[in-house]
This record gives sequence, C-alpha cells and structure tokens, in this order.
Amino acid sequence: MILHAVQAGDGPPVVLLHGLFGAARNWGAIQRAIAPQFRVVALDMRNHGDSPHASDMRYTTQAEDVRETLRSLGIETAAVVGHSMGGKAAMAMALRWPDQVGRLLVADIAPVDYQHGNDAIARAMAAIPLTASLTRQQADAMLASVVPRADIRAFLLQNLRFGAQPHWRIGLDEITAAIPDLEGWTELPGSYSGPALFVTGGESDYVRAEHRPMIRDQFVAARFVAVKRAGHWVHADNPAGFLSVLQGFLHDWSFPRGS
Repeated sequence: MILHAVQAGDGPPVVLLHGLFGAARNWGAIQRAIAPQFRVVALDMRNHGDSPHASDMRYTTQAEDVRETLRSLGIETAAVVGHSMGGKAAMAMALRWPDQVGRLLVADIAPVDYQHGNDAIARAMAAIPLTASLTRQQADAMLASVVPRADIRAFLLQNLRFGAQPHWRIGLDEITAAIPDLEGWTELPGSYSGPALFVTGGESDYVRAEHRPMIRDQFVAARFVAVKRAGHWVHADNPAGFLSVLQGFLHDWSFPRGS
C-alpha cells in the first residue's frame, strides 16, 4: 500500500510514523523543526489520515507499507522515527529490512503485548450517532465516560468530520477489528544492529525496566533516554525535550546514555 505522505525539507531522509488514532499532522512541529537539515517524510499509516483503508493491520504489513511508500519516493534508506503504534511498525521494519533503516528511534513503546483499553475507546467512538446536528461538544461528552482526559478526546475527535454528512476520516471499523493485533506483538526473527534509541516519557509506564533485556536481544545497540515532564505522548507533552533528543540522535549520535 502506498501511504499518504507529507514532505518537507531537503537532505538525509527521516520518516515519521504516528500512533494509533493519529495522523502525519501530529508530527507537524517536529517536522518543521528538523526540515532545514533533513528531508522529512511524515506518513499517514493505513486506516489513518488520507491513506487507504484495509483490514490487515499487522505490524509486518504496516512495515511493508512504509517500505513500499519510501521506495515510491525514491528513498532506499532512512532514519525511521515511530511513536507507539508507529514505533512498533518501525521496529518491524528494522528487523525485516535492517539495511533500509539507517537509524531507529522508537518513542514510548516496547516490542511486547499491551492492554490499554483501545477496544473500549474504539467502541465508544463508533457509538457516536453521526447525524447532521451532531456538535463537537456533544461528541466530546459521549466519549467522556471512557476517555476522561479532555486532551485525548480532542485528539480522537480530530478524526471526525462534522457537518451535513458527518463521518470518521479513519477506518474505524478496520481499526476496531484489528485492536488485538495493534495492542499485541508477534515476535520476529533477526536483529537490528544499527543505532537505536528508545525514548520514553518520564511519567509513562509503557517501557519498563523488565522490557530492556528483550529490546537489547533484537536491537543490540539500543540505548534508552527518558524525557522529563512527558507521558506516553512524549513528543506532544514536551516537544522541546523530545526535539533535543531527536536532533542529537540524527546529527551526531551524541544523545545521552540511558542507565
């Protein structure tokens, strides 16, 4: 599948992969910041943004999407940066085609199974009646019991188009059916020996100490950095902190060593 791409800048290629229910535009500030030095390609993953919809959302399939899209853009090797769902797709790509991933940055996710209530969120989104009279305030209220954080509800509702014919921009049915795959992880053979940085939010519990040995088993050069004052949405919670780490990693590998 060829994914919708938002490009900026010129130089060594960097690809940005968003998380579940997100879109390429979530990387806007980061993309603009590094575009003066890099060719930055932010992708809408399948069933998100302006990319096509399809039922298969396994991470190996998403990695194939990224690889095919980059090749269609004339990019054979790139630095790959992925957050959450995009981080798992980035890891799958690095393990399957290590020569095409020049360096890897994974934001706040580990190659493990999770159970974070995304099925309940998807069902709550699908339960919103898509009538012409629907307002953003009404839709927000309908999500509140399942999604208590107002900022996350606003993030989710970016995918809803209001008006005479309201509709979900994302492939919500396909995403809902694929939640077990999206929250899971199928162990892949091989390893990635290139530079790999696992960036966590200092206030997030997605990547735990017990995950580090299994990460290092397959990502043999892995290092770990925590961004202060950030949760799971590390690049949105503390964009300056995340950007500092990313720029160091992309430019000269002078990022801080994790413990």
